[in-house]
Amino acid sequence: MPAFPEEPEIHESIPGPGVPFPRESDAQALNTPATSSASPVPVQPSAPRAVVPGPRPAPPRAPKPGPPPRPVQPPKPGPAPRRAGPTVQFVSAPARAAVERADEAVDLLLESGRRPEDILVLTVGEAHPWQQHELSFGEAGYWAQFTEGGDVFYADAAAVTPGPLRREVVVLVVNDTAAARVERAVREVFDHVGTVLVVCGETDQVAPLFPAEYRPVPA
Repeated sequence: MPAFPEEPEIHESIPGPGVPFPRESDAQALNTPATSSASPVPVQPSAPRAVVPGPRPAPPRAPKPGPPPRPVQPPKPGPAPRRAGPTVQFVSAPARAAVERADEAVDLLLESGRRPEDILVLTVGEAHPWQQHELSFGEAGYWAQFTEGGDVFYADAAAVTPGPLRREVVVLVVNDTAAARVERAVREVFDHVGTVLVVCGETDQVAPLFPAEYRPVPA
């Protein structure tokens, strides 16, 4: 049988220069058997960071009180508005022909669409023939026709009437030359007329008696 050489005996060697001596902990680590799986190391949750407070917003300021509202002064009452005056038309005619020209003016008013009950004829001098005829039957029946309002009505400009004598259209017949009677008729005619006034007479003598806004414009 062949002879095997004897294995040399291994002795622990002393580390040479520059090689550090093994530490005891390293030796223990070498002698500790390795496990198949390492145990998980629990992770400690980090502590929340402290929030550094910033500058606080300034509190809202209350609005400064303004001056108290001024009391509203009621409007001062002014003069009453003037009622719009009527339209004045002048038909030139001498006193003796004023009645005839007035009848022509009434016919034109009716042809233009005016109703008979809208027209009032006032004479400054002698009464109109229609008025004289109706008064012959008595004043009661005469004034009743004005109240009924079914036709053109003729009256004296200076007559004392039982009620307000007023219509939309008035024809003033200046068939008298007495200055006092004409002036009175012109002054009071605006109490009887509504929208249209027709003046039949001497325009050069009658027109200056009217307010300036009613006088005819010179050609």
